[in-house]
This record gives sequence, structure tokens and C-alpha cells, in this order.
Amino acid sequence: MMGDPIEYLFLAARAAQANAHAPYSGFKVGAAIRCEDGSIHAGCNVENAAYPVGTCAEAGAIAAMVAGGQQEIIDIVVIGSGDKPCFPCGACRQRIFEFSGPRTRVHLRANGGIESFTIGDLLPHAFGPATLA
Repeated sequence: MMGDPIEYLFLAARAAQANAHAPYSGFKVGAAIRCEDGSIHAGCNVENAAYPVGTCAEAGAIAAMVAGGQQEIIDIVVIGSGDKPCFPCGACRQRIFEFSGPRTRVHLRANGGIESFTIGDLLPHAFGPATLA
């Protein structure tokens, strides 16, 4: 893959976002993950009339990553409808943390550029596997 790998992730997230099923909120979200082996796994939000059983784009991308045999997120991009950054919800921050390592970065479009965060920035004092040890 030539070029900026983060830009490829934004393209993959945008393609997934186009397929989002958001008939209730109208807010379409796409996410794309890059793993150590260079593989990219994307997901979109899928709403349901029974709101609690819908799924977030990040959850779909993580499920695709795990189904593809990978276990660690190197980079994840999240994009939503509108011009503002689309931060992962609290549940998705927890999901991302579960598959994060020290190099994991969360990337969002903001103000015409890209803002990048560690999962620790977004979920300080997280409950995770080490907590259960």
C-alpha cells in the first residue's frame, strides 16, 4: 500500500459509512481499523427500531477484525455525518480498549484536518483485562 495509511483508513471508513443503516437517526457512522499485518477492517452503524439492539460502526469493525483473525488495533478511524469530529461512544471506547496496545491511535476528522488520540486519552483509568488479573 503506497501513500498515507491513515488516509486509506478514512477511505475505507467512508465506504462503510455509505452502507450504514440509519433510518431513525439519519446519523451514519463508518469506522475502519488497521492491524499490524496491514489488513483493514471496516464497519458501519446498523440501527434497529428496538434501539438498544443496534450496533455501532466501531463494534462492526472490531467484529470484522476478529473474524479476520486479528486481535490488536494499530489505528482506528471513526467518521460520522456532519462536520464535527465523531468521537466513539463510551461503550465503543471500552471495545477499542479491549483490543488496543500502547501504539493504538484513534483518528477523527476535525476542522479540515485530523485529530489523533490514544485510547488512554479517550478512556482514562479504563477497566480492562489487567483489572481482572
